[in-house]
Amino acid sequence: MTKRWSIARQLFALQVLVVTLLVAVGTTGAVLLARKDARNAAVEEVKAVAETIALSPAVVDGLHSSDPTAALQPWAEATRKATGTDFIVVMAPDRTRYTHPTTRLIGLPFAGNIDGALDGGTVVEEYRGSLGDSVRTVVAVFEPGTVSVIGLVSVGITTAAINRNLIAQLPVVATATGIALLLAAAGAWLLSRRLRRQTHGLGPAEMTRMYEYYDAVLHAVREGLVVVGRDGEVELINDEGRRLLGVLEEGPTDLPDEVAALISEQRPTVDEPVLVGDRTLVASRRETRFDGRLLGTVLTLRDHTELRALTGELDSVRGLTEALRAQAHEAANRLHTVLTMVELGRTDEAIELATAELALAQQLTDQVVGAVEEPALAALLLGKSAQAGERGVELTVDPSSRLEGGVEGAPLPARDLLTVVGNLVDNALEAVAGRDLPRKVEVLIRHADAEVLVRVRDNGPGLSPEQAAAAFRRGWSTKQGEGHGIGLSLVRQVAERYGGTYEISSPEDGGAVLTVRLPVPS
Repeated sequence: MTKRWSIARQLFALQVLVVTLLVAVGTTGAVLLARKDARNAAVEEVKAVAETIALSPAVVDGLHSSDPTAALQPWAEATRKATGTDFIVVMAPDRTRYTHPTTRLIGLPFAGNIDGALDGGTVVEEYRGSLGDSVRTVVAVFEPGTVSVIGLVSVGITTAAINRNLIAQLPVVATATGIALLLAAAGAWLLSRRLRRQTHGLGPAEMTRMYEYYDAVLHAVREGLVVVGRDGEVELINDEGRRLLGVLEEGPTDLPDEVAALISEQRPTVDEPVLVGDRTLVASRRETRFDGRLLGTVLTLRDHTELRALTGELDSVRGLTEALRAQAHEAANRLHTVLTMVELGRTDEAIELATAELALAQQLTDQVVGAVEEPALAALLLGKSAQAGERGVELTVDPSSRLEGGVEGAPLPARDLLTVVGNLVDNALEAVAGRDLPRKVEVLIRHADAEVLVRVRDNGPGLSPEQAAAAFRRGWSTKQGEGHGIGLSLVRQVAERYGGTYEISSPEDGGAVLTVRLPVPS
């Protein structure tokens, strides 16, 4: 199969062809102009020589002599050789030649136009005479002091002589043409070499096919792709990237602050969570290089909003499962204790112990269900209570809590309420972990005045003003390592989506109070 020419090679061949044609046309034009200039120069030369001879006293005296040929022929030939012309003919008004380079033509009539010269003018013409084609001029010789024409002078240069002079200049023209061609070819070669490096030697069909594949992949890939140049300007965002980032198709590309900050960081990033609007994205950043040269930065984005929500719910279910397993273990221990007491005949004490345990469990359930009618949120609080009990934390629900649910539904979507309450409680449980007893977490959830108030208080170490200001920022956490600093940022995301507020305060008696207010859409 014949190898197709690359774009660089095609461009080189095209440039050489175009330059060759231009140089050929230019050279032809230069030769034609030079030929015209040579003819004009010859005309001016023979005209000046003829007029000078016509005014010469030697010519007037020779015409008045008894033998004009004997008087004028030697002088005319000497003048012809001195001026470099091809012929000088002095003649009578009736065309009879007195002088001529070919002596056998002396005495014969002059061949050519003399009418204008007989009238006192100057005749300039190209004429085929006895010496061939020539450029000649004919002027009159006047009787001194009168306008009487006593003779005529014709001076000419043959076309062959003009062409010889022109041909003598051709080596210079040819050399200039060759140099121009060489310089043009060298420039075309350098340009094609640069283009070959930039196109990697690809041909038009290959580049077209590559562009088609490239465009198809960018539109079909399910990951968001952001390409940033070395100057920090966004070069490309594919369709999925625009959808995930909420970037419009038209106009300048302004990336969200979280994404712009991630791109500006001089470090590789792998699967780092980024909050953009109401989405949780996983971003990976890396620099791209070719032959050791930095090209820019590529950022890939995947939508993990649903996965994050499911992961949070799974964590809650897992925690609830662990708590229920522990509670089942504790219940088994208490059941064995009650059965043993019955076997020992201490029935009254066994009934009292079982009743007390049942009342304690029922009291917590009644308190949560009575305050929070939303079933999913009530289940979450019961699960968190069991989980808190396993950690040695006393989790209570403020008696003033009230959130409607049931058939009419909660004032806000259950998923958003679970996100806010679950993350605030988890944050409080983490805050009191490792503290001396008693460890307490109190939850208040109340729907009033067209807003839902969620307040979680703990008796942990609290936060400094600087920590409180940064607590809701993505990635901030009091714990070391990856995977932290997401919960409160999700809370902030929900609050901002509803146009609500979020804050952290530190009471004088210690601990921290996290408060979120979510307006209820009308």
